[in-house]
Amino acid sequence: MCYIRVVISNINCLAINKMKRLFYILIFLGVIILFHACEKEKMNSSSDSVLHFSSDTVTFDTLFTSIGSPTKNLRVINQTNENIVISSVRLAGGKQSGFRLNVNGEASNETYNVQIPARDSIFIFVEAILEKTGKNIPLVTEDSIIFRINNVEQKVRLMAWGQDFVLIKSDKIKTSVWNKERPYLVYNEALVDSGQMLTIESGTTVYFHKNAGLKVKGTLKISGTFEEPVVFKGDRLEPAFNDIPDQWNGIILYSGSHNNRINYAIIKNANIGLQVGTIEHSGYASVELSNTRIENMSWSGIWAMKSKILAYNCVISNVRYYNTALLLGGDYQFYHTTFANYYNKLSSGMRTTETLIVSNYLVDIKSGVRYVGDLKEATFGNCIITGNRVNELLISMDKQGGSNYLFDRSLIQISDTFKLAESSRFVDIIRNVNPRFKNPYKGNFELDTLSIVKDYGKTTYGKLYPLDLKYDSRISDEGPDLGAFERIEKKNGTKK
Repeated sequence: MCYIRVVISNINCLAINKMKRLFYILIFLGVIILFHACEKEKMNSSSDSVLHFSSDTVTFDTLFTSIGSPTKNLRVINQTNENIVISSVRLAGGKQSGFRLNVNGEASNETYNVQIPARDSIFIFVEAILEKTGKNIPLVTEDSIIFRINNVEQKVRLMAWGQDFVLIKSDKIKTSVWNKERPYLVYNEALVDSGQMLTIESGTTVYFHKNAGLKVKGTLKISGTFEEPVVFKGDRLEPAFNDIPDQWNGIILYSGSHNNRINYAIIKNANIGLQVGTIEHSGYASVELSNTRIENMSWSGIWAMKSKILAYNCVISNVRYYNTALLLGGDYQFYHTTFANYYNKLSSGMRTTETLIVSNYLVDIKSGVRYVGDLKEATFGNCIITGNRVNELLISMDKQGGSNYLFDRSLIQISDTFKLAESSRFVDIIRNVNPRFKNPYKGNFELDTLSIVKDYGKTTYGKLYPLDLKYDSRISDEGPDLGAFERIEKKNGTKK
């Protein structure tokens, strides 16, 4: 029995020794794994380590005070082979700063222990909000983002330019004057009520928020000058939005609105630039339109119904659908006007409509009702009607309404199949010839030195409007040029 006990005891001792060895091996392996993990997560604590940034300055173009800016982003880059922990990211101005931060998903102007893995980066999103001052002076707000890493500080500069403004929000405007002291920002709409007059002086800029517009039942007087035109545009001020259409709803002159005058205006980036007349109201609207550019629209540059327009020295250009549509009859006179449509935004699809449409009727798409009016007059003298399609003119008349129109000494881009049914309505026109603009796809419709339309215009019209859109004389050389711009050559062939 003792022998047997001894054997059992030896077996127990061997088992215990094996378990101990296994235990030590596991501990050893654990230490190796832990060491490896620590090596993998090793942090760069060298004071020589620096962060790299996508930009040394985050800049905001002109902003409206009290209205949040678009969001800009800053990329913070770790170019080392080890992880980095940024001790703190904060705005130098603290709570008084005109900027707001979002650091890697956390909205705070002061954030701690921000980790960037090796060879990786994070994003910081920045917004600017400038306070109103009530003063007509440009505002400059500066601050910086301070990064503290391994007891070393790095900075990225923040800069924003701001402008105070006059807010017009769903307002009914009584007789008043807007001037250039501060820009105007229209939210929703501004309505010039019946019997009231809005005068907008030279140098004034009017911005419109998305879906906002200017509606006129009374009278609108826009008194720009060559040096200081009146500008109407959307309120997105980033460079990327300079030529984007459909940012606001345009200007509407209701039927019954008379004696409107628009001189030296720039109307851009809307849905409809200028609507003259409304089908649901009786009577007609009237406007004198001079020295004005209407460009970059999604639906129409000029959309007129049963109304009266006298226009000269104007450029209507770059529209997705109807550059100029004169519908339901009316009384229209256009002299020295450039109708040019080189709209080429492929993302919106190819343009399928003519630059100029003249018609004495209109069909309501929803109801199918056909409205017919009388075209008392539609005269186009010394004009250019062109674009990047084969045919840029559509004339469509209903026999039940009057149809009196005339194209006199004008260049027209029309297809070879376009029938000049009544030659008396097309007098001395130039057909299917490139007018040779300087750069039509960039909006420059001044004439090249080899343009066929130089000196081709009728002198009668030139004398009526002796100065072109750039204030150059039309009557100082052999003859007026067609369109809104006069090219005057020196004797050596260069432009004066």
